[in-house]
Amino acid sequence: MDPGVIDLSRLQFALTALYHFLFVPLTLGLSFMLVIMESVYVMTNRPIWRVITRFWGRLFAINFVLGVSTGLTMEFEFGTNWSYFSHYVGDIFGAPLAIEGLMAFFLEATMVGVMFFGWNRLSKLGHLVVTFLVALGTNLSALWILIANGWMQNPVGAQFNPETMRMEVADFGQVLFNPIAQAKFVHTVSAGYVCASVFVLGVSAFYLLKGKYRGVAKRSMAVAAAFGLLSSLSVVVLGDESGYALTDNQKMKLAAIESAWHTAPAPAGLTLFGLPDTTTHTTRYAVEVPWVLGLIATRSLDKEVTGMSELVLKAQERITSGVIAYDAVQKLKVDPANVAERARFEAHKRDLGYALLLKAHVADPRTASPALIAKTAWDVVPNVPLMFWSFRIMAFIGFYMIALFATAFVLASLRRHDSTRWFLRLALFSIPLPWVAIELGWILAEIGRQPWAIEGVLPTFLAASSLSRGALWTTIFGFTALYGVLAVIEVRLMLTSIKKGPFEHHDDPQPEPGTLPATPLAA
Repeated sequence: MDPGVIDLSRLQFALTALYHFLFVPLTLGLSFMLVIMESVYVMTNRPIWRVITRFWGRLFAINFVLGVSTGLTMEFEFGTNWSYFSHYVGDIFGAPLAIEGLMAFFLEATMVGVMFFGWNRLSKLGHLVVTFLVALGTNLSALWILIANGWMQNPVGAQFNPETMRMEVADFGQVLFNPIAQAKFVHTVSAGYVCASVFVLGVSAFYLLKGKYRGVAKRSMAVAAAFGLLSSLSVVVLGDESGYALTDNQKMKLAAIESAWHTAPAPAGLTLFGLPDTTTHTTRYAVEVPWVLGLIATRSLDKEVTGMSELVLKAQERITSGVIAYDAVQKLKVDPANVAERARFEAHKRDLGYALLLKAHVADPRTASPALIAKTAWDVVPNVPLMFWSFRIMAFIGFYMIALFATAFVLASLRRHDSTRWFLRLALFSIPLPWVAIELGWILAEIGRQPWAIEGVLPTFLAASSLSRGALWTTIFGFTALYGVLAVIEVRLMLTSIKKGPFEHHDDPQPEPGTLPATPLAA
């Protein structure tokens, strides 16, 4: 297939996925923050908490609509742009997506309407239950999507059937409880909670700097401080667990993140800074912290973290083994009852996907020379500089979030979070950072899996549909224009709602005593 078609297909999916994930984290986090806020209203019966819940609920609704509309596009792309992927692994990959639609999406889509139109029709407790169901549906949706994505990273519970020439489910329980999927889920939703907490914190800080809606802003900021601190700590702890999961399941991704070109003596050090050199396979100007990587990745002091060079040698062995499996499959297509070839396939079937990597260079992998196999083995190394720096920027933002929310929590505990202006400005200007970290996290997850669409099973260049470059450029420009318009609409709606404030009229009918004068943000 034309390499340009592959690159354009990847570009289109990347653009739609990254755009979609601008809305998902805020939806995940705001849903449970609404549950917290409304729970306080139910327990205290104070009208101010009803106002708070409805205000953030309006912003949740705007974001929810965009998240749904952009997510639908991605599901259709599996059929239009990645048809062979859908054919080859649809039996496994399609099941979590179908369950997500039936169990999670229908739940949240139904309950979200009841939540917005049921304020005066349901009891306080009944409405709280509905809000909780919206949050549950939203997070269950993320669970099933990440089970599907986790299977792409670690394809357990499935096997290749030479009779149908497709991957089929062998143990759905393994698909559900895939360690990579579970680690990705808890890490991703925690990141969404941080994203929503920073959003609430920043908007509340904006109101306090302007001297408006102090009662709503102070209480919202207190909730965001506590929820955000717990969430940011969870992101770092669960991120560490994700790193540990990579040690067993995605060693190449871990090595690329750390720019570990060669296996170092145990315990390996963590590189804080360096310049990965893909020509010499070294990391220049490396600054390391001894032992840390070994502790994170292996939970021990005596186990090694395998380097990329050694993993490439392992890939070379697996390609050679995969060619045997490929040859057996071709012969089984002619004679399905051939017992000897069936046994040969069973012995090498785990490596069949590695043989398919050779199709980027030759039509028949069985004709590949040892030199070509050795060269192809280096295709399993992803973009090391991109992985290296994406992780470090993401990690820096993660630790910054902990410091931000710890400060917010202390100030809220001392009742000074509404008057410490330097912190209010810091909170306001920190709003974009969680989105930066989250998008970098998805880049790490997806670029780190390359050259695989399904890790070790199906190379990306074989997964795409047979489309023309012109068709792909047309849809890329079309989606970019459409999403650009939607982004402008969404941002304007959000800003208009924030400007209007939590009350029906412009001014807070119950201003807090000692309100700060309305001053410009630069004051």
